[in-house]
Amino acid sequence: MVTLILAAGYAVRLQPLTENTPKPLLEIGGRRIIDRILDKVSSAAETGDIYIITNNKFFNKFEDWLKGARLHDRISLINDGTDTNEARAGAIKDLAVAIDEKAIDDGLLVIAGDNLFECDLKKFLAFAHKHRDGASVAVHDISSLDAARRFGVVKLDKDERIIDFEEKPEKPKSTLVSTGIYYFPREKLRLIKRYVESQDKKLDAPGYYIGWLSRTDTVYGFKFSEDWCDIGDIESYRDWDRRYRERER
Repeated sequence: MVTLILAAGYAVRLQPLTENTPKPLLEIGGRRIIDRILDKVSSAAETGDIYIITNNKFFNKFEDWLKGARLHDRISLINDGTDTNEARAGAIKDLAVAIDEKAIDDGLLVIAGDNLFECDLKKFLAFAHKHRDGASVAVHDISSLDAARRFGVVKLDKDERIIDFEEKPEKPKSTLVSTGIYYFPREKLRLIKRYVESQDKKLDAPGYYIGWLSRTDTVYGFKFSEDWCDIGDIESYRDWDRRYRERER
């Protein structure tokens, strides 16, 4: 199995913190977000090669980080070639670029590089392998319809299959949201290229692809109750930084 971390965004809502530092390299509780993600990845012993796709603006920052990073011998960086938020490729296009550039032909674990979560990846992957006839998405109940408007909103049937997915809906139908953790079986990777080739727009948020995939193929939702947070602005960044410092003190 291969792991891909999506880290090519520009996090403009977090400026000036992200003016010269990519969001995954910001520290939460004294440790970089990307390092916390890698802790989770390494705990899932089946994971092999790790790819991190970033942009041209921050590529050198990731190169510097990688020299002293844990698992550095298993990590390869990919440059999507963009330099500004206006010219960004989008997470779904980056996913396709990584698959092509690294000739990925294996089960693929995909994690958003700004993702702060306490979900047990071993349990998520066990769920995904049990449901190999489709992709799997880790989902979390945020208990607020108002907050759910900022995310990809999910509805599941009794078999834990996603039967409805809306990206940032004005009127959410549930409080269950996608968390930026995905698993795609090797047999389903071709559908990513098919989606990208069929779209002129909607290549940014991965939720657009998951919504399409839930209508075209099969997608399952793995519910977890451990902490998950979206660091969308400076206020939430400071809040979660404080929480992690207090918890790990």
